[in-house]
Amino acid sequence: MRNAFAEEITRLAQERQDVVLLSGDIGNRLFERFKEIAPARFFNCGVAEANMVGVAAGMAACGLRPVCYTIASFLTYRVVEQIRLDLGYHHQRVILVGTGAGLSYASLGSTHHSVEDMGMLRLIPGLAVLAPGDAMELRPALRAAFDYPGPVYLRIGKKGEPVIHAKEPDFKIGKGLRVREGTRAWILSLGNTLPLALEASDLLKAQGIDCAVASMGSLKPLDTALLKEVFESSKVVLTLEEHSVLGGLGTAVAEWKAANPSKAKLLTFGTPDQFLHETTHQASARAWAGLTAQRIADGIAKNLS
Repeated sequence: MRNAFAEEITRLAQERQDVVLLSGDIGNRLFERFKEIAPARFFNCGVAEANMVGVAAGMAACGLRPVCYTIASFLTYRVVEQIRLDLGYHHQRVILVGTGAGLSYASLGSTHHSVEDMGMLRLIPGLAVLAPGDAMELRPALRAAFDYPGPVYLRIGKKGEPVIHAKEPDFKIGKGLRVREGTRAWILSLGNTLPLALEASDLLKAQGIDCAVASMGSLKPLDTALLKEVFESSKVVLTLEEHSVLGGLGTAVAEWKAANPSKAKLLTFGTPDQFLHETTHQASARAWAGLTAQRIADGIAKNLS
């Protein structure tokens, strides 16, 4: 995903003279092409993420369209006050791009995990929270973020994620994307868990269970029209995210369901409310959290029976 981001932000910088890229001490080689075409619009702000967001807020107040890019855990937890007050309160049009989100940096331990970031940031008034499912979703999501009338948090993976969409989908802020149709159950995926959702759907199909999949790349605003259809048309709805079960997509859907009662069963799959006290790989970290295709398929099949 990060390579797709670098390519798209470089293309946008060629089209728009107001695009400015700020980096938190990473991405120097990643943005070589950007620095070639817009050397005066790239700033390596160093290990000073809070200052970076404050600088971006000032740039936005002057009419520029700044994008802040660094590791998701450092861009959010260290900087929540600046995001809340400099961006949210003043409604500054800054795009925050958190890379290596979720458990992507599992090999570096809990300091680099970002599994509470979306739940924390979706509480800030006026700030949109996006998490595209693959590189194809990322490109239109970034373009949509530039058109959004307020600050945006764009949560992306690291590298090597499977590409699901054959071409760029019609990504819109506040809308989900139907990836696979089905009638008995739904998996609502957020961010880089989309391939996992499709794998679980395949396992269910082998059991004769027709399970639809949607990519909910816009956590805030949430596609409530799609939620209404999903809960009216199926018996089980499962939310899937590489984020805590508290505060993210599962919580947002549960909040909606509480105000819109439905007979459909809601299952929420995410990371548990605890720290992972070991360094490991992303796949192993997912297994620790129960984020496997088999566990997802078994949960849906059990609740259908």
